[in-house]
Amino acid sequence: MKLRIELVKSPIGFKYDQRRTVKALGLRKMHSVVEVEDTPQIRGMIFKISHLLKVEESK
Repeated sequence: MKLRIELVKSPIGFKYDQRRTVKALGLRKMHSVVEVEDTPQIRGMIFKISHLLKVEESK
């Protein structure tokens, strides 16, 4: 299963490790979207910055 992740809030003004997590997910600009495999590592990254993201499950 894949996850569709969209950056809906800017990471500017948040902690450095949260900005690095956004970059590690492959998100660059506002409203950019990536599709990634659903793994425990990715879920942990999403949990850490969930206030900046919109996440949907896709097939």
